[in-house]
Amino acid sequence: MKHNFRFMIGILALLIPMSLSAQKSDFEKDFKEMKGKVDRMPKLSGFVQTLYLANFNDEGDLTDNTLRMRRVRMSIEGNLVKGLTYKIQGDFSRSPMLVDAFLKYKPCNEFAIQVGQFKTPFSLESPINPVNLEIFDYGESVQKLVGYSDVCGVGALGRDLGIMATGSLFPVEGEEGYKYSIVDYAVGVFNGNGANQLDNNNSKDLVGRLEVHPGLKDLTLSGSFYYGKYNKDDVYFGTRNRWAAGAQYNDGKFLLRGEYISGKTGQLPTIIPQDLSYFYSNGYYGVVGYNFQAGEQKIMPVLRYEHFTKDTRIVDGGTNWYTAGINYWPLKSVNCKLDYSLIQKEAGGNSHRVVAMVSYKF
Repeated sequence: MKHNFRFMIGILALLIPMSLSAQKSDFEKDFKEMKGKVDRMPKLSGFVQTLYLANFNDEGDLTDNTLRMRRVRMSIEGNLVKGLTYKIQGDFSRSPMLVDAFLKYKPCNEFAIQVGQFKTPFSLESPINPVNLEIFDYGESVQKLVGYSDVCGVGALGRDLGIMATGSLFPVEGEEGYKYSIVDYAVGVFNGNGANQLDNNNSKDLVGRLEVHPGLKDLTLSGSFYYGKYNKDDVYFGTRNRWAAGAQYNDGKFLLRGEYISGKTGQLPTIIPQDLSYFYSNGYYGVVGYNFQAGEQKIMPVLRYEHFTKDTRIVDGGTNWYTAGINYWPLKSVNCKLDYSLIQKEAGGNSHRVVAMVSYKF
């Protein structure tokens, strides 16, 4: 009897750990399956920007003012399988309009491929989310030479339809593992006609950007190019070439960024008959700011200077912007901006602009 009892105790001592191990294995399997389903669930996000803009002449008289919805964006994104993600974004500020729609396959940090409609990889400022910009909108040189309201007359939203390769090279390790990569690259082939537009010529545009972080994560040296052709009408067509070089230091508190952008745009003669094929544009800007933080609240004074010349053939054809502004984040998801700009035309005549904007994201 004692032997039988000892035998049963031995069997139970063997079976109980095996049972617990099996339960643990089943739990881990169920947890992984549940986590995979959660990771594949679509994620909804977006942001809204409402602004008041007022323009004044040099005597201080109000010339025009308006309230408007600057952007109303909603995005849905998620994972289809491991390494394969998608994003769809629309804007509803004027009428429903597709902003982004792309698939991205990223097998490793060094290489990813993206296809669909998205921002072209040109300039240092364009990739910044509008909510996080230091002033109420992208600068004039970015607007006019990076496909937002381009001097060539085609393109919008800084986006286009195409295919792009991206990656991060030469990783730097820290005490807790990966910190940053020394080199980030992006290069793609695009229609060249802007968002939601078919191509209307037989060439494709080549666009690329290279960013280097030389021994410091917070420091970025950037160079980018845009090489292509466009076809708007019988006057505006031909070459559409751009290049840009810039640098930024941003440690989360102190920000300093500057960039030079140049463009060569095809056009039939309208001003100077000797030049029968194209005109040059150029622009540059510098912005500096500092974040003062108290808990979740942040306040950031900003100074920005910018110059832009649409056509360098025109004497005194440039414009200078001097902007002072302040960013206030009462909550992590809410941003308030107040900007004042003095606008000086080289040909003569000043104007003033005041912009107040509230943004919130979800």
